[in-house]
Amino acid sequence: MTKGRLEAFTDGVLAIIITIMVLELKVPHGGDFEDLKPLIPVFGSYILSFIYLAIYWNNHHHMMQTVKHVSGSVLWANMHLLFWLSLIPFVTGWMGENHFTEASVFLYGMVLLAAAIAYFILQFLIIKSHGKDSILAKALGKDLKGKISPIMYIIGVIGSFYSIWISGSMFVLVAIIWLIPDRRIEKALN
Repeated sequence: MTKGRLEAFTDGVLAIIITIMVLELKVPHGGDFEDLKPLIPVFGSYILSFIYLAIYWNNHHHMMQTVKHVSGSVLWANMHLLFWLSLIPFVTGWMGENHFTEASVFLYGMVLLAAAIAYFILQFLIIKSHGKDSILAKALGKDLKGKISPIMYIIGVIGSFYSIWISGSMFVLVAIIWLIPDRRIEKALN
């Protein structure tokens, strides 16, 4: 099977996820800047989640440039990733609406961790399908970013029981790490 349908479906699902997330931002009753104050946690969690979805879309796009064909296991791994990403609007809304409670931050971190694991599985199956000498395998190399991110998520998840600042710091740091342009796949393709 070619990769076109998988890419188109993934793009569509991510667009819907972002749309659902933005629709959860409720307009305040009142026209003063003071009326926006209660929305600060909601908007903050939205920004972080939007950044995460943009990172996943960007990395998925680059990864798919290395793919020649798609197996059934890759299709299911991609659906597994989309499942976890589809939960981001829910945990984002719950966390923002409840001003970053222990439970909401914990669940947010668990969804981020599960999405990272699902992405790793997808990468693994693509490499397995294309071989250890594939473009993706060569581009990823030791994949330090991919290995350190789940560790930071775990610290953030556990940290939610002690301080939401620990959790928030870990989740923001992972986003920053991935926002730094990663040119490994681009270099491998050239």
